[in-house]
Amino acid sequence: MMAPLMFGALILFMLIGFPVAFSLSAVGLFFAFIAIEEGFFTLTYLQNLPLSIFGIMSNDLLLAIPFFTFMGAILERCGLAEDLLEGTGQLFGGVPGGLAYAVVIVGAILGAITGTVAASVIAMGLISLPVMIRYGYTQRLATGVIAASGTITQVIPPSLVLIVLADQLGRSVGDMYKGAFGPSIAQVLLFMAYIFVMSRLRPHTMPPLPPEARTLKGWALWGRVIWGMVPSVVLIFLVLGTIFLGLATPTEAGAMGAVGAMVLALLHRRLTWPLVRQAMETTMRITAMVVFILIGSRVFSLVFQGVNGGEWIEDMLADLPGGVVGFLIVVNIFVFFIAFFLDFFEIAFIIVPLLAPVAAALGIDLIWFGVLLCVNMQTSFMHPPFGFALFYLRGIAPPSIKSSEIYWGALPWLGLQVILVAVLIFWPEMVTYWLDAGPTVDPNSIQIEMPNLDDFSAPPIPAPSQ
Repeated sequence: MMAPLMFGALILFMLIGFPVAFSLSAVGLFFAFIAIEEGFFTLTYLQNLPLSIFGIMSNDLLLAIPFFTFMGAILERCGLAEDLLEGTGQLFGGVPGGLAYAVVIVGAILGAITGTVAASVIAMGLISLPVMIRYGYTQRLATGVIAASGTITQVIPPSLVLIVLADQLGRSVGDMYKGAFGPSIAQVLLFMAYIFVMSRLRPHTMPPLPPEARTLKGWALWGRVIWGMVPSVVLIFLVLGTIFLGLATPTEAGAMGAVGAMVLALLHRRLTWPLVRQAMETTMRITAMVVFILIGSRVFSLVFQGVNGGEWIEDMLADLPGGVVGFLIVVNIFVFFIAFFLDFFEIAFIIVPLLAPVAAALGIDLIWFGVLLCVNMQTSFMHPPFGFALFYLRGIAPPSIKSSEIYWGALPWLGLQVILVAVLIFWPEMVTYWLDAGPTVDPNSIQIEMPNLDDFSAPPIPAPSQ
């Protein structure tokens, strides 16, 4: 019972509200002393802990996290979102739901160049929410589409979650990014399809912009759109293209992205020392949080494995009815509900290492499994009332918008995210199609010719000298 007791104690600590990083360490060390007394392992077993923590600190892949965080913090304040939203909003503003289309498209672009949900939600909330309310959009629709479009950042590369999942699953970040392309495109199309249907069923909830608000036309309009798009496309290629072409590691691409973000801020005449200082402070806080959670998770997982927790998880999940599909359904329901209490970093560091061995034993492609969990974990940002995207939006929304309207507005988009999870379970090719299969070799065609030893004669043995 040691393994389930450990897991239950961890859930209890987190429900109390104790910081997750310290909860992990405390629960792990407490049960380590009990396990030593009960004879599960000796004190020598804990000597693996310093080596494990040193492995975290020497992992070059995790350096990509501060680089991408810094890049997102700079782009959040450099004016790029304003240009993108203004140009795209003018482009689609003449049709019902045009501003909602613009928010989804810009959310995907910002997600591909920032990698952080907070940057997308805050930037689009500050810029587009007053405009949408002014021109007749309902509060539920406006807040829901802004929060949902910000969560696309969770799935679309270079998402920080994909970096962490690749590390925890022992897979290439480049492959994880490639596998996420299909679901991220499907997420954008699903959101836009919902807007299209609702604009036909309830056009009064998302009216088109009036003619006097569409001030840009012709080349002036396209020039605004291009000015917003081209720098973004260049930065996306700088970050993702170099990874896919094998020219740079994710850490090196993140460093180039951070420099590119500063260049974009300079082009928008927003590169100032206060901006850089704020970006560095944000990067410091997020990086410190990630490292402490990761260290705590290593303490917990080391003791959990020492008390045969891995076997307990595998025995509990491997024999579920329905085989692989049954396992995936149960796991995704569990992740969906635990996302009410944990954010994506905590789920990635605590839950994924426990599930990955079972998935591998069932023959599940771990890239597909990681992307599937990533799509599921994006719902953690939309769960009323705990979703972080809703917190960000509540923080910048005017007092006239009630919190209840934000929560009700999030529910349809949360349902769309769950639909995408179901589609991924039954259509894994959405992920695996983008992966390089590599050279295939039929083992039956391999022949190893062994030389005939009879063809070799032993050299004569020289006679001993007299």
